[in-house]
Amino acid sequence: MKIPALFRALTLTIGLAFVGGNAALAIPADISHYPADPDSLPGKGPANKWGGLAGVWAQRHAEWAKTADQDHNGVVFLGDSITQGWKSLGQDFPNLKTVNRGIGGDTTRGVLYRLDADVLSLDPKAVVLLIGTNDIGNNGADPSDVADNIKEIIKEIHQRYSHIPIVVCEVMPSTEKKQRPADKIEELNKLIKKDVRWSSHTYLCDTWSIFADANGDAPKDIFPDLLHPNATGYAKWTAALNPIFAKAKIQPTE
Repeated sequence: MKIPALFRALTLTIGLAFVGGNAALAIPADISHYPADPDSLPGKGPANKWGGLAGVWAQRHAEWAKTADQDHNGVVFLGDSITQGWKSLGQDFPNLKTVNRGIGGDTTRGVLYRLDADVLSLDPKAVVLLIGTNDIGNNGADPSDVADNIKEIIKEIHQRYSHIPIVVCEVMPSTEKKQRPADKIEELNKLIKKDVRWSSHTYLCDTWSIFADANGDAPKDIFPDLLHPNATGYAKWTAALNPIFAKAKIQPTE
């Protein structure tokens, strides 16, 4: 008998290694609520400083609990509010089963914490990852710490599913007005590119240069709030992913 995904997510306790450390963190079986102590999250860098994350986190997990059993064997889009806000995802990839696992305000440490329950328990066909802008903007994290966390996310996915494609998207441009200066995002993306180059079954999606203006910032006609893309932005992201999906042989689910 197939164990429902939600039951598995709520009953499974996993251990993740601290990135760059020797201690192992036992992640609670029920991750549907954001931890009261964000410092307990796995990974490197400062803990989340945005107070609204806990509410969005709980809301999203309540929504996913209703569909978890139908979300198996799809292409999982994993990230923060930019991913959460991709309302046309299913229409943009009509031949693929897409599963949205974006949480507004999330960070690389949050993704590490919820990776097993929200992604790996779904037996994903592939994973599309965009994460890191909130580490830089909300938390003031060092790009090298963020890159190490992304490398750990890739490692954890491939430890469970060694051959599934992982598409790592570069952090999109924003602005210093949003505490996301171009030089810091470019530094992070440079590290991401380096790590992806040495990871098998891992592909890089250019979601920086296709958007950045002459100053390396987000253009307002595509990012009205200088952080989140509009429909034009999502269309450009779709166009950037399609050839990668073809190269990675990400096929429609039978």
